[in-house]
Amino acid sequence: MARSLSVAVISDVHLGTYGCHATELLNYLKSIDPQILILNGDIIDGWQFSKRYFPQSHFEVINEIFKKVSEGTRVVYITGNHDETLRRYSDMEIGNILLTDKFLLNIDGKKMWIFHGDVFDNTTKGSAKIIARLGGKGYDLLILLNRAINFCLKLLKRGKVSFSKRVKNGVKKAITYINNFEQTISDLAIEKKYDYVICGHIHQPIIKTIENEEGSVVYLNSGDWIENLTALEYNHNQWNLYQYTEHEFADQPKSKKLYKKHEVNLELDILQYIHSTKAAI
Repeated sequence: MARSLSVAVISDVHLGTYGCHATELLNYLKSIDPQILILNGDIIDGWQFSKRYFPQSHFEVINEIFKKVSEGTRVVYITGNHDETLRRYSDMEIGNILLTDKFLLNIDGKKMWIFHGDVFDNTTKGSAKIIARLGGKGYDLLILLNRAINFCLKLLKRGKVSFSKRVKNGVKKAITYINNFEQTISDLAIEKKYDYVICGHIHQPIIKTIENEEGSVVYLNSGDWIENLTALEYNHNQWNLYQYTEHEFADQPKSKKLYKKHEVNLELDILQYIHSTKAAI
């Protein structure tokens, strides 16, 4: 039975890339029944999208989101840098779906400021963006290599490793960047007198209180579905960080997809749209 939640936040899914854990995300989405589902940027990766790679499991994630919409869940899609072409349609609302660049949520007397976070990252702008895209290709190859090695380690009954995590955590500049990112966003949230500020973008799941001379704010980051497989959940006046584990869904039957005509057409439309928007970036 699905868990009831007031709010669920996921980000940095990067559908359309080899690194995306779409099957695991699908399991998670099926396990929850949120009143509000916030997709906080980089859900579909327009930077690395290719017609050659958009597997069935990725389509099933999209279908599951639309299913939740039909069942009454309000879906808020906040644009990120990898799906930035959607920003031309910002603040468009169709039924239970809102497309926006940022979202202000007032719940239980608390003010929550939610956005992806790339506006505070200079590597996503101008000429640096080209380098970032090339880096994204290399990151995707590293993920593929990592998966192959982890497959071998699993056969040997050894624990998994993450090369990209080690690279990130081992570089002092990366640590400084993350700290600066969190502090800059939190300083602005304190100035605006928000109780919570919620981001994605840097793939670092965390909930912590950040202070400055003017006050404090609770900073939250939903992580990603490339390496960390995390989400933020709000229920009973409290935010929690969800961590996906394989044993939780060990007995989950593999779904046998029986397609209806409108579902196939929806998938073809999505595929065509992603391809056209990528060309426009």
